[in-house]
Amino acid sequence: MNSFSDVPVITIDGPSASGKGTVATLLAQELGWYVLDSGALYRLTALDCMKRKVDLEDQELVAEVANALSVKFLPEGIFLHGEDVTDSIESEQVGAIASKIAVYPELRAALLQSQRNCRRAPGLVADGRDMGTMVFPDADLKIYLVADVRKRAERRYKQLMKKGFSVKINGLIADLEARDQRDLNRSHAPLKPADDAIVVDSSDLDIEETLAVVLEHWQDKCNQA
Repeated sequence: MNSFSDVPVITIDGPSASGKGTVATLLAQELGWYVLDSGALYRLTALDCMKRKVDLEDQELVAEVANALSVKFLPEGIFLHGEDVTDSIESEQVGAIASKIAVYPELRAALLQSQRNCRRAPGLVADGRDMGTMVFPDADLKIYLVADVRKRAERRYKQLMKKGFSVKINGLIADLEARDQRDLNRSHAPLKPADDAIVVDSSDLDIEETLAVVLEHWQDKCNQA
């Protein structure tokens, strides 16, 4: 049986809409590993706070909501307290609240262990903003995925329109820029590449090409072991 430290981890960090979630999912499928979408935990907390009409300025209360989350990640969807919220957590309103509360140290501490508990054999691909710097600092491979803000907005636009959300591209650009500033400048676990991360710019790459680049870096790591 593998020990905790024997379970390999690949982290994929980066700003909103850089494609890290899709790449992480495809990479996990390719390797036959588990996948952790850390952003979903913050969105689930945001959604539950909305449903419970929690004061979003009360950091301790927001952390309590996170500690009480009953979540199931199933093939058919994401369930919060027994309710399918797969589409609900993708709304821009939920995303905006998640970005706002994600700067709270109490909330990040509340979710830290639940994220680390996702590490199990045969391996884990974890995507987020502080996976390589805070959650899995001993990860075997750390990728920092970036892309031009307009390209990111265009990707997010297509995703939201496909799901039936009404959005405008200029509004998405402004929202992404605001989120970037919050993530980059927060006092606890700011968005930044780990010292040993490999930066991959996906601005001019499609998902398959980005996945191929990450797989190549992983193969290089394996060959060096």
